Amino acid sequence: MDAVHVVGAGGIGCAVGHALCAAGVAVTFVDADPQKVTAGREYGVAIHLRTFQRATFVHFPEWAPPRGMPVLLCTKCYDNAAVLARLPDDADLIPIQNGFDPALQGRPPHVEGIASFVSECRRHEPITRITRGGKLHLGPSDGTAGTGLRERAAALAARLRRAPFRALVVEDIRPYKYTKLMYNAAISPLAAAAGLDNGDLLRLPRARRLFFALLRENYAILSGAGVPLGKVGPLHPTKVAAVLRRPWLARALAWAFYPSLRGTYCSMAGDLPGRTEIDNYNGHLLALAGDRPCPLNRRVYDLVRRMEREHISPHPSVLDELLAAGAAVSV
Repeated sequence: MDAVHVVGAGGIGCAVGHALCAAGVAVTFVDADPQKVTAGREYGVAIHLRTFQRATFVHFPEWAPPRGMPVLLCTKCYDNAAVLARLPDDADLIPIQNGFDPALQGRPPHVEGIASFVSECRRHEPITRITRGGKLHLGPSDGTAGTGLRERAAALAARLRRAPFRALVVEDIRPYKYTKLMYNAAISPLAAAAGLDNGDLLRLPRARRLFFALLRENYAILSGAGVPLGKVGPLHPTKVAAVLRRPWLARALAWAFYPSLRGTYCSMAGDLPGRTEIDNYNGHLLALAGDRPCPLNRRVYDLVRRMEREHISPHPSVLDELLAAGAAVSV
């Protein structure tokens, strides 16, 4: 991989793109924010406490993707359609994003990535800060796709060997994407709707009750759908579920994890009262659940959609609204 286009110069796009630049790859960043493009053209891309790297920056309306060039898709899911409309049919597309988009699921098997590290980008600037360490899992979107895709994932991982995160090649990306969904679909809607940072979900009793209840429900949905889960973070989801069945242990571990989450923000932070990825997170879980009960996901989904529709700004009072609905149990 000698050259690559990174669509979406946000936290993940800048972190991965910066590491590729440092490895000698010719990186072209594509972004819809003209201020970010101007800033990138002036001084390049940076990760906090690492040197700036020079790269090419292109404003999305002016982007013409070349054939045969790997394209890392690091946008939010609701922007995928605009990107896919620009790509040739044979594009080498590598999504690295949270959530599930039916348009991507319908494409032929391809390499995908999912990050367990948290990277927060400055507004209007291609400068990011990794606020929580972790891995970048890379692998085929379908584990039966054969060795070719795994070799391509390994080639990308090799270029990232000096990155401030570990690139790990896996046989099938789906178990890791679903585990990340289990967490994201609990953290993001609650933190974004209430206007909290990630640590507040563990610090505040009301938020913690809802967060733990939503995690349990998400795990039940995924388990009931027969979805295999991988390890993303310090504990496997089965162990997380076991911890959540013991309220005293869950509360104790909440304070152990709180310092590493304090002051960090979810990928939906700042989206409300605008558009969010709620359909790609909790909406996907609701589709997996089918007729099985998942009352808290339905309440959270309806709340965020109403906040989008009615342009309601985030506020901690939404936690009381969810608790008053009786959808969460005591933790």
